Amino acid sequence: MKRFRHIAIEGPIGAGKSTLASLLAPPLGAELLLERPHENPFLKNFYVDGPRYAFQTQLFFLFQRVELTRSLAQPGMFAPLVVSDFTLAKDRLFARLTLSDDEYRLYAMIHEQVVPRLPQPDLVIWLDAPMVVLRERIRRRGRALERRIEADYLRAVADAYGEHFDAQPELPLLMVDIDRFDPLRRPADLQALIDRLSKFEGPRESLLSPPTIAG
Repeated sequence: MKRFRHIAIEGPIGAGKSTLASLLAPPLGAELLLERPHENPFLKNFYVDGPRYAFQTQLFFLFQRVELTRSLAQPGMFAPLVVSDFTLAKDRLFARLTLSDDEYRLYAMIHEQVVPRLPQPDLVIWLDAPMVVLRERIRRRGRALERRIEADYLRAVADAYGEHFDAQPELPLLMVDIDRFDPLRRPADLQALIDRLSKFEGPRESLLSPPTIAG
């Protein structure tokens, strides 16, 4: 694992990013970097009235992610491995989905001023699944806030991730189909992932099936 300094876990809402990051960091001896969506005071209102609260919600997440990743902008010679449950690039992805054209132009101006120049993660683990699996996982974890997420929005987020990764063929990417991957309930799945990470050659691989990006 010495070739990795930053492993980021990405995927749509309900994919299990934070859970996997929390399980993966300890056996790798990595520092854990987690988003804190519960701290966003606008998120609850966003799921009720997206157009009205999207800009505030997005700006809060932007500044939070910038603060969380600031340490990655100046890596030390012996910097430890970091496992995160997000990439800074996701901020633009969600902004493009949720903001009007005028709001996005203003957001982009702010983004340009505040986002540090960061190297890409050494590896992104992309958790992907059919909509029925994502909806079931959201239901199973029982967060009241997420019950308001509309199916069309969830589908748009999942599609946006596919397009995002398809546009970056040089990004080291390991795709994991969470329909057949549940490290919380099956520890052997976590060990299979760790074994695959140690053998990763890239740039595109899949843990359980041939990699497919767009779609």
